[in-house]
Amino acid sequence: MSEFELPHAGEKITTSCCVVGGGPAGLFLGYLLARAGVEVIVLEKHKDFLRDFRGDTIHPSTLQLMYELGILEEFLKIATKQFESLDLNIDGKQISGPYFTHLPTKCKFITFAPQWDFLNLIAKKASEYPNFQVHMQAQATDLIREGEQVTGVKVNGLNGEYEVHADLVVGADGRGSQMRIDAGVEVIEKGIPIDVLWFRVGKVKDIHDETLARIKNGRMLITIDRGDYFQTGMVIHKGYFDELKQEGLEEFRNRVVAILPDFADGIAEIDDWDKVRLLSIQLNHITNWAQPGLLLIGDAAHAMSPVGGVGVNLAVQDAVATANLLADKLYTGNITLNDLKQVQLRREAPALKTQRMQVFAHKRLFGNQTVAGKPVSISWVVRKFAGLFAPYLRQKAGKIVGLGFLPEHIQTPERAPKETATTT
Repeated sequence: MSEFELPHAGEKITTSCCVVGGGPAGLFLGYLLARAGVEVIVLEKHKDFLRDFRGDTIHPSTLQLMYELGILEEFLKIATKQFESLDLNIDGKQISGPYFTHLPTKCKFITFAPQWDFLNLIAKKASEYPNFQVHMQAQATDLIREGEQVTGVKVNGLNGEYEVHADLVVGADGRGSQMRIDAGVEVIEKGIPIDVLWFRVGKVKDIHDETLARIKNGRMLITIDRGDYFQTGMVIHKGYFDELKQEGLEEFRNRVVAILPDFADGIAEIDDWDKVRLLSIQLNHITNWAQPGLLLIGDAAHAMSPVGGVGVNLAVQDAVATANLLADKLYTGNITLNDLKQVQLRREAPALKTQRMQVFAHKRLFGNQTVAGKPVSISWVVRKFAGLFAPYLRQKAGKIVGLGFLPEHIQTPERAPKETATTT
């Protein structure tokens, strides 16, 4: 394991690559670069990776990458569930969704694993390399520039403010990216009309139901089994949460139970609105991922909606493509703006194709509802014809959800850091 002392106030440190954001894109990139001998520092503003609203689905494309890295078996030990298909229940009728058994991958299923366990595993594997550091409770506050060249970031850390100077800064700090804001990059919004209320429902009795989504009387509920509780999401229209609060917690609990009666006992634990988190759904992208010394990837470049559960896996694909294209350049200390633009050329098209798929899905699911304050109801077209058309779409949807439009593979070598590399 790499051991290091966190920087003190006023200190200036240098590295080859500074990755801002310890989510799937940032940590996976840090791991691959460290494995390839590149000196890398990952900055994570929180004290740990524990966040309820992080996505839990790990798809065959990401499982394949872990297989190629030799860490699949270790990951599968922390995975809580495996599914060869994603099913939903519409008005009491079970509908078979995308399936994955036909995919050309090691794992022909998706897994559910708490994302904090996934991130802890990646951080642990990365920390086996002496050229890797992850700074927790380290918030990047601003870019450092010399002329037009980004040369590092200012950081507010545990011991005070310090600076990290690097050949490359990668902004992987999510949909609210501070690095994107500092870079002045325009964000193009798709205008998704829904949000999700995120809350826990305890298992006060044994419930064995592995259906991911339920639709009843036009209302949707998402449930993720996390052992002793269900992480639950209620889909609502943007702007409706305040009105729902005015109607009261009892009405909210009744709506949940109306969709899933088995939650009648567990939902009683929701006795305060503080136990209900509003997850604002965004679907957007930027048109310029790269500036001299700066690259934006993952949600910082293209925020996805929850449809298909593809966000985590697209972020990881970005990380792999970035490492494949830039690791050698960073290793030799010779990286250019044109090199950075190659990442966008590689990953922008699959991201935008996925977003178009999500926009289509939103329209099919929720129609053209655009009035704020209006409860979301599922399109009658979906409810009436899902069972009829699903058999023809399951295989194609399984490929899109399971692999994406351009699955990446590990191309980076495992080698010693340049300082300790030997020549023959």
